[in-house]
Amino acid sequence: MNTLRQAVQEYLSLRRSLGFKLEEAGKVLPDFVTFMERHRASCITQALALRWAQQPSNVQPANWARRLSFVRQFARHRSATDPRTQIPAPGLLPFGPKRARPYLYSDDEIRRLLHAALQIPCRYQRDELQPWTYHCLFGLLSVSGMRLGEARNLKLQDVDLVAGVLTIRGAKFGKARLIPLHASTCKVIADYIARRKRHWANRPVSSYLFVSNQGNRLDGGEIHRHFYALSRQIGLRGPADSHGPRLHDMRHVFATNTLVRWYRSGQDPERRRLCRSKVNGSSSSDMRRIAYETSE
Repeated sequence: MNTLRQAVQEYLSLRRSLGFKLEEAGKVLPDFVTFMERHRASCITQALALRWAQQPSNVQPANWARRLSFVRQFARHRSATDPRTQIPAPGLLPFGPKRARPYLYSDDEIRRLLHAALQIPCRYQRDELQPWTYHCLFGLLSVSGMRLGEARNLKLQDVDLVAGVLTIRGAKFGKARLIPLHASTCKVIADYIARRKRHWANRPVSSYLFVSNQGNRLDGGEIHRHFYALSRQIGLRGPADSHGPRLHDMRHVFATNTLVRWYRSGQDPERRRLCRSKVNGSSSSDMRRIAYETSE
């Protein structure tokens, strides 16, 4: 019988081969195995799993529940080859994370956000592209329904402005999908790429579409910091608010507006949804022009 450490690696490899990324589980499960080795335990017990999950003691109980859930899933897998395995009961740590309340941006709020992005101060010459980068990024998120990670991973070769299509690689389950673009969206992206090319002329830069001042892929934390600052600037958040509208809420807006248009035009939303799922994209007629009007 293989060790717990070997079993964790096999478990992670198996699930990743099925399309699961398991980024957090890939970090915490080896730590759990180290904890078990420190206690000289060769099989998973409910008591030890509970003790490990409740570390550290100064975090929210929802974090404990999440840590235990990773062990529970692994224990189910391990029990098939080691009958001594105890699967932690579901009710041991009944704490769930508080779900953020979805926020539906108005067209005016999106306009103001994009206008504020263009006003991002540039202290140095290397900063001059950043207002256009965030203007294009936030606008693209609002009209495409993309995830932030998908937008960050876009490369220049994934953008076909002639056909008006973006190629999203490494989406859920490792699949790729196509996102058609409205002509107004293509116009703004083309303008940003031209500015990007001039800004980085004769200097090394990565092939990612949205790049930082150093020419690397935009950092997710930096994107959120800019978004929070702009949100407070235009009144979407109060000066001291730690919660409020999120970038991810733009996906809710896109989905909601698409459904509303289908209903208003007398179309069958369920049929349109299934058709969109089959082609892995959305109709170019569903793209909203509103986000990019400020740049024209």
